[in-house]
Amino acid sequence: MSLINICAIAVALAMDAFAVAIAAGITLGRVGFRQNFRLAWHFGFFQAAMPVIGWYAGLTVRDMIALYDHWIAFGLLLFISQGMLRQALSKKEDDKRVKDPTKGVAMVMLSVATSLDALAVGLTLSMINVSIWAPAAVIGAVACVFTTIGMHLGKHAAKADFMRRYADAFGALVLILIGLNILREHGVFNAM
Repeated sequence: MSLINICAIAVALAMDAFAVAIAAGITLGRVGFRQNFRLAWHFGFFQAAMPVIGWYAGLTVRDMIALYDHWIAFGLLLFISQGMLRQALSKKEDDKRVKDPTKGVAMVMLSVATSLDALAVGLTLSMINVSIWAPAAVIGAVACVFTTIGMHLGKHAAKADFMRRYADAFGALVLILIGLNILREHGVFNAM
């Protein structure tokens, strides 16, 4: 597999992480080095680890995972977004506390949800007998870079008062749209 093909796959896989990073940057308003590092490292790590897991799983569990991976990702994103919506609806004007999406269980759930597609890529690479190590490294690095860019774009977008006021609702909407897009890509809506 050529480096151009690997990079194209890595960019496609990084789009979910990029969108979530923008929403996180908007939610935080100010993005410190530690927050950026935590999110970029976790997204990059999970994006690199999932293809390796998928590659090792190979053909044996492919059908089992393929039946449910999109529903798992959708469920995780929906769970996180409902918490963000609840926070947006209960927020008072003078409430300045912002829940940091780069900490705790929410960060891990976002990392898993945005990287489940990479698991399928690993399964595919296993089927066509491509070594996983170089693609996994590129996928992880690209996700890390796109997450960093997304966090800073979100930070700048948060300067607009409108974006700052509705950051949680916007973030929840982005997560729901990503989840619905995952379901669409897996043909769930074609059956309706």
